[in-house]
Amino acid sequence: MLPAAVHGRGNGYGGRVESTVAHSDLPPSEKTGRDPLSRMRAYQLARGLLADSWTDAERLRHHPVTEKISGQLYTAVGSIAANIGEGYSRSSGRDRSRIFEYALGSARESMTWYRSAEPVLGTELVCARLDTLEEIRRLLLAVIPRERSRLIRPTKL
Repeated sequence: MLPAAVHGRGNGYGGRVESTVAHSDLPPSEKTGRDPLSRMRAYQLARGLLADSWTDAERLRHHPVTEKISGQLYTAVGSIAANIGEGYSRSSGRDRSRIFEYALGSARESMTWYRSAEPVLGTELVCARLDTLEEIRRLLLAVIPRERSRLIRPTKL
């Protein structure tokens, strides 16, 4: 093991925290870019949309007609990233493709909720969100059949 190095990092409150951790001991994470999932375009888009959908859900929550839609929208968008992350972690191509199909269903559900929210969120914003969801949908439609035939874990002889 390499000798530990001192790394300064933010503590989330504007201060700095010093930690003694060997660089090779750092877990893969999105912040370091060492997790291969963070390079998957559909996942990147889903994570970005999740941040945007929080603001959208907050706006919908304050309108009496769309109050109930707000939670469903945020849940559906969150489910896209969550299912991509879970599917990416499976070693069986059949498992990965099945869970990616759940993400695809959540993307389509999110599209429906965004269309129903157009009177409150506005056409321009909804069109931008639908464009992102359409890109996620197309990427998943390309990945799902390809993943069905893949196996990450080698078969035992």
